Amino acid sequence: MIAKRFWPLCCKGECPRTTRGAAWLLVVAALLVSFAGPAEAVKPVATFSIVAYDPDTGDLGVAVQSKFFAVGAAVPFARAGVGAIATQAMGNMSYGPKGLAMLELGVGPDAVLKTLLSSDPDSAHRQVGIVDADGRAGAHTGAGCMSWAGHRVGENYSVQGNILVSEETVDAMARAFETTGGILGERLMRALEEGQRAGGDSRGVQSAAILVVRESGGYGGFSDRYCDLRVDDHEDPIGELRRIFDVWKHDELIMEGYRLSEEGDLAGALEAGRAAVEMSPAEGEPHYHLACYYALAGMYEEAIEELQAAHEIDGELPSWAAEDPDLEPVREDERFRALLSRE
Repeated sequence: MIAKRFWPLCCKGECPRTTRGAAWLLVVAALLVSFAGPAEAVKPVATFSIVAYDPDTGDLGVAVQSKFFAVGAAVPFARAGVGAIATQAMGNMSYGPKGLAMLELGVGPDAVLKTLLSSDPDSAHRQVGIVDADGRAGAHTGAGCMSWAGHRVGENYSVQGNILVSEETVDAMARAFETTGGILGERLMRALEEGQRAGGDSRGVQSAAILVVRESGGYGGFSDRYCDLRVDDHEDPIGELRRIFDVWKHDELIMEGYRLSEEGDLAGALEAGRAAVEMSPAEGEPHYHLACYYALAGMYEEAIEELQAAHEIDGELPSWAAEDPDLEPVREDERFRALLSRE
């Protein structure tokens, strides 16, 4: 992390708030050097995006769509507990890591923008949205961005776009984010969908992405990439992103059920399991996992009913059901044994 590079300026290797000013000055100096010299010509990343923060969970995220190949590899940047950044139009990808480094030092989004733009000779062609882990948001649309171009900044979010059909795209995105409930990813998806419905990119569609970060939210808790999905080239990128996002959400509900069970929150586990079944009632797997949650909660009749439902849908239970430790409480039940013995 950038902040750690400045620890020698602090006593005993620490970096208390009183020394952040010195570290901040060095970051500014480094940025000024990094932007020196003429910028190479690049293809504009004309697009619409949203950066946002969820104060209930601490999640931070970015969602984006563009008539541009693999936009998810160029626009979104986020770090759990720090912030989220979208850089587009004539996107400057260095804004991502540099902006996050400054946010991590406690610099606010507006000050981050001022520093990045003041040292960039092509700032008039940049469009940027930033939100930090306190929900503070800021945005910039350079005068050289192609119309329609603009942004809207609200509580815990910023939406921005360029080369759009009209300003109604960003207005619709803002309304969708403010009025949609549920997890941050769902609110970001709705913002993209409503932005496209309102007109979107005037050149058409090609790619879309969604990135949500959470402390230890990645697989196995080894990263902060809680939800990281991309559609690089598709005739309906937002529709395809919705499809795979719903697959992710379904699987995440199942994983959440097991996490909550391990933490002793059996009521929460059952709620997650029921939601997964509701999303995919015709699939056997969510019924199976809900049966595990019921068994762990001591609700054995309900566990057997869900196992029977899983069997009826899939035609057979997984071979490991007989050894699944979560089903230990119902292992001696005659109905369970009967299910395992069916061909």
